[in-house]
Amino acid sequence: MTRLGLIDYGMGNLHSVQRAFERLGATVIPVVGGPSAEDALDTCDALVLPGVGAFDPAMERLEQAGLDRLLQQWCGADRPLLGICLGLQLLFEASDEGSRPGLGLLGGRVRALPRRPGLPVPHMGWEPLIPAQPSPLLPDDTPPTWVYFVHSFAAAPSDDAVVTARVDFGGDPVTAAVWNGRIGACQFHPEKSSHHGEAILRRWLAWLEQQGSQP
Repeated sequence: MTRLGLIDYGMGNLHSVQRAFERLGATVIPVVGGPSAEDALDTCDALVLPGVGAFDPAMERLEQAGLDRLLQQWCGADRPLLGICLGLQLLFEASDEGSRPGLGLLGGRVRALPRRPGLPVPHMGWEPLIPAQPSPLLPDDTPPTWVYFVHSFAAAPSDDAVVTARVDFGGDPVTAAVWNGRIGACQFHPEKSSHHGEAILRRWLAWLEQQGSQP
């Protein structure tokens, strides 16, 4: 059974994320930082970094708990991680939303969504994904996928090859999901995206199991 470490820094929709993975058969272990965090990570097959709220307070809480360092060490060792919503944005180097540096696990900056008359921000609601580079989250044969968004910022990666899906925002395609090495992340909420979101999480878990079975 896959064991997932759920990063708890007080700014994530942990309950709904935990329930979504448990429904798919995963064991979910909260990781809250402090002296016990490294021991908890030793038992995990992958980490999940959720997030709701603003960039700077999130980074501050990660730093105070020592979780920023643990996440960087985890990904530096090429171990799997999935970011969700703000969890995607924190993976990048910086954000227009604040002044603190991000985790720097992916190159690029998080940009504010454009503000134009008749174009509401935050971007909220169900939208279809626009496929980009295939990934374990969204392989080539993925059927049309509608997912739920709530965000005012979107990542602008320095390398477009890490983008696995985009979403249209007032005629501008913005980053909806990324994949690089063993790091994946969704700007949308797969745990709130009905059977389409469940399919994405199921594919990620299947990929983890396949990775674990390789010599």
